[in-house]
Amino acid sequence: QGQLVESGGGSVQAGGSLRLSCATSRYIYTTYTMAWFRQGPGKEREGIAAINPYGVTLYTDSVKGRFAISKDNAENTLYLQMNSLKPEDTATYYCAAGEGIFYTLLTSVYNTWGQGTQVTVSS
Repeated sequence: QGQLVESGGGSVQAGGSLRLSCATSRYIYTTYTMAWFRQGPGKEREGIAAINPYGVTLYTDSVKGRFAISKDNAENTLYLQMNSLKPEDTATYYCAAGEGIFYTLLTSVYNTWGQGTQVTVSS
């Protein structure tokens, strides 16, 4: 409970930026592959970015070049920098973690989830 704590959501106009944060334990931070997912209104949850313990990153096509996933080793925190936001990015964003090293955005391999944070992009 409370192993992944997200923050940083909010409302922004199209073209703006937001940064999401996900604080976690040192154990999860160093041994789990971590990712960001989102679920828009009436849509299925989709993986958008992942980073494994070695720092290898993976992005879904719709966010490549606009979003950046990163980690802060001193703070055990995962980030998602979101630039050039579009109305279609409106969703609840979730931090997720899966034990091990892998390279995928499949929902099923991530077994630890945050509570979600809302991002709303207006046109």
